[in-house]
Amino acid sequence: MSKKSDAYYFDNFIECSACAVEAARMLETNLKNFQVAALEENLNHLHRIEHSADKKKHEMMGVLVKAFITPIEREDIMLLSQSIDEVTDKIEDVLIRVFINNVQSIRPEAVSFADIIIRCCENLKEIMDEFADYKKSKNLHSLIIGMNELEEEGDRLFMTSMRRLHTEVTDPLEIIAWREVFIYLEKCCDACEHVADVVESVMMKNS
Repeated sequence: MSKKSDAYYFDNFIECSACAVEAARMLETNLKNFQVAALEENLNHLHRIEHSADKKKHEMMGVLVKAFITPIEREDIMLLSQSIDEVTDKIEDVLIRVFINNVQSIRPEAVSFADIIIRCCENLKEIMDEFADYKKSKNLHSLIIGMNELEEEGDRLFMTSMRRLHTEVTDPLEIIAWREVFIYLEKCCDACEHVADVVESVMMKNS
C-alpha cells in the first residue's frame, strides 16, 4: 500500500476497532463491579464511546463519497465500516438491556461472556492491524480462524447460560430479562465474527 489516501481507510478501521475494545472493557468493568445506582451514568459513558466510533464511521463515509480511486471496492469499505461499527453498537445494547430490564444483580455467566467479548474485540483489532497488508500478512488467516473459535466458545457459553437460567431460576421476570441480556451478549460475538468474515471475503476477491 503506497498511497497516503489508501492508508486513511485502513487507519480508520483500526481506530473504530479500538473503540470496540474500549467498549468491551467498559462493559466487563460494569458487569464485574455492578452498581444499580451508577448504571445510568455508566451507560452514558458507554454511549459516548459508541458515538465516537459512529463519528469516525461517518467521517470515512464522507471521504469515500469523494474518492476517485479506493484500495478495495467501495462496497467492501462500506460493509466493513458498518460491520465494525455494529460491534460497538451491540456492546452498548447489552448494557441498555441490563438497564431497561431493571437487572438488580449480575449472573456470573454474563461476566464470562464479557471476557469472551473482550478477546473477540482484541482479536478484531489485531485483524484490522494486519488488514492493510492483507496480501503479504502471515498472521491474518490464523487470526480469522481464531475469531471463529472465539465465536464458537461464545455459542457454547450461550447454551450453558440459557440452560442454567431455565433450570435454576423460578422468577419469570428474571428469566425474561436475562434471556434478552444473554441473546445480546451472544450477538456481540456474532458481530465480531461477521467482521472477520467480511475481511476473509475481501482477501478472496483480491487474491
